[in-house]
Amino acid sequence: MSQFGKIWVRLTENPKRGEPIEVRAMVMHPMESGFRLDNVGRPIPRHIVTSFACAYAGEQVFRAKLHPAVSANPYFVFYIVAAQSGDLLLTWTDDRGEVATHSVRLELV
Repeated sequence: MSQFGKIWVRLTENPKRGEPIEVRAMVMHPMESGFRLDNVGRPIPRHIVTSFACAYAGEQVFRAKLHPAVSANPYFVFYIVAAQSGDLLLTWTDDRGEVATHSVRLELV
């Protein structure tokens, strides 16, 4: 069963061609490091998001490799510069091979 939950993506309001556009993205995920114990002393298995990527108009514009020290519900803020309107495709992958994706339309003014 997938541990990915709700995804939030927020873009700069009224983005303009050629200017930096702020992208904020968060996915709900427990991010278990594998170092904690449950209530009876057994190790909780590691289960983390290992990578995050964002593609704009089919080209990768941001990528991050994550490690166990990242907190639950990874949150990213990054900037892109767009020349034309297009779709952003955000992809999260965890260490169990599960993938969560979210697409958002970027309309330039």
